[in-house]
Amino acid sequence: MAKVLVVGGGGREHAIAKAMLASPQVTAVTCAPGNPGMALDGIQTVAIDELDFAALVDFARQNTIELTFIGPEVPLAAGIVDYFQAAGLAVFGPNQAAAQLESSKVFAKEFMRRHQIPTADYQLFHDLAAALTYSAQAVLPQVIKVDGLAAGKGVTVATTHDQATTALTQAFAATDTVLIEAYVDGFEFSQMVLVGGDKYCLLPTAQDHKRLLDDDQGPNTGGMGAYSPVPQITPAIIATTIKTIIEPTLAGLQSDGLSFEGVIYVGGILTAQGVQVIEYNLRLGDPETQILLPQLQSDFYQLIVDLLQHRDPIATWQTQATYLGIVLAAPGYPNHPAKGIAVPTLAGADYASVAGEPGHMVSAGGRVMMVTAHADSLAAAKTAAYAKLAQLPTGDLVYRTDIGAKGLVVKKA
Repeated sequence: MAKVLVVGGGGREHAIAKAMLASPQVTAVTCAPGNPGMALDGIQTVAIDELDFAALVDFARQNTIELTFIGPEVPLAAGIVDYFQAAGLAVFGPNQAAAQLESSKVFAKEFMRRHQIPTADYQLFHDLAAALTYSAQAVLPQVIKVDGLAAGKGVTVATTHDQATTALTQAFAATDTVLIEAYVDGFEFSQMVLVGGDKYCLLPTAQDHKRLLDDDQGPNTGGMGAYSPVPQITPAIIATTIKTIIEPTLAGLQSDGLSFEGVIYVGGILTAQGVQVIEYNLRLGDPETQILLPQLQSDFYQLIVDLLQHRDPIATWQTQATYLGIVLAAPGYPNHPAKGIAVPTLAGADYASVAGEPGHMVSAGGRVMMVTAHADSLAAAKTAAYAKLAQLPTGDLVYRTDIGAKGLVVKKA
């Protein structure tokens, strides 16, 4: 029987911990640092920061942890997997070198160019004046990306040259490496893959909702809701994505000496020219994880162990229902989220930036919880999730009212 450590404290880690705890092989799951809402599901928490690698390794050793699963991108980019591996501990996540596919947009773009993986054209700049000169004559919209990690918020889609100038000026105030990318129009989706060297397991497709407000208005966030599967992403499109993106990505990592055991998250877009990569993430998405892992009918712990051993993974996913989740956030999110705002307690919800204890939780950051439901169609799942939300005392918390709407739009022939 196994004990599992999940590093991180958000809704994604809550969902990962629940999936691990559902395994008949797992006796206990501890989340570091976790959050108070996890207690509702019997998940233990320990107050160790996700960047305190030495304390995390000590905890894993002292508590005979069989497997550590790394949730967030920041410790991955900082080399937590290398640290655990050096200590001889089983850990699921990319090493620091491979994590650059997420932590550096330049690294990712150059990787895709080198391995002929379809993505938008781009220009790289290290100087504001040169970037402004290029931007002024380039077509609109333009996508301006800061090179490093930005918690899902380091991208500006500029629809005017004034917007582009402002975004570039702000970007170069923070960094000396900025991308200007051609805007690609299409239908966005998330395709996550659990990887063990050359072995992999596809998760169901999902669609995240990045903007704060309905109809994709307002600032970019870490994600305000998601649903899965995505009706527009047909089996044929998934097959094409595997052939043109996922398998070339795995082959490229191996040829570059960057093979690992962890997650590849393809932020995909279905365009008139086919599927392209918007970006890579090297961890499970949040909020997609919360509506993906509940679809797994087989043993999540065994799946991860098999991938760590580079064995062919066995995974059974439900195929009858649609899962949908709505994120609730503190007022002022994403820039200045208010703390101390009451957060309702709901069995089955996935909690994130909360303090207090079940029954008396308050906001301690941006996104605080996710309410999920599933039903036999996307429309029914949307109705069920919002009906559940309507029963809660949400108070000043903010959320979108249109999660799933894009999946219900049928384009006219």
